[in-house]
Amino acid sequence: MRVYLPATFAMLTGLNETGKMPVRSGWGFAATPALVEFYTAGDEEEIGYAAYLDAAEASLRLLAIGDEEAFPHRRVVVSVDVDDSAVTLAPENGESVVALSPAVIELADVAAIHIDIEESEEATKAAIDAIDAADLGDEDAELTVGDAQENFMAFYDPTELPFLIELL
Repeated sequence: MRVYLPATFAMLTGLNETGKMPVRSGWGFAATPALVEFYTAGDEEEIGYAAYLDAAEASLRLLAIGDEEAFPHRRVVVSVDVDDSAVTLAPENGESVVALSPAVIELADVAAIHIDIEESEEATKAAIDAIDAADLGDEDAELTVGDAQENFMAFYDPTELPFLIELL
């Protein structure tokens, strides 16, 4: 199953150094049956993209913690392919939410890495500042988060990880 994991650049650095990355709180996002049911139209790719966007939004929450030093205003999503037996559906937490067990992924499981580009940092910073208010229903904050969600995230192949860490 393809699972989208919210991450930070520091987490990518750890993945590069150890070949493993803990899944923060054990949660990821996927095109689950509940998400498919939620969308009355759309193909598998579009529904997967909705799960990916959920992971990108969750990355904002990780950045809001404030412990990312290198790139505090860049969302990161790591796409992984894991065996279905490692995934537990958790629709009570959101249509796309899944729990991973074990809550650690191997570099070999990584299908793609997505990172905000430099030009997106201002919108991402504003979204980080607004994410809690958006969660509480503040419409202006929701628009701010939506603006960041519309920004392009660059795609990297997993084989590019060492160069990404070194050159970014």
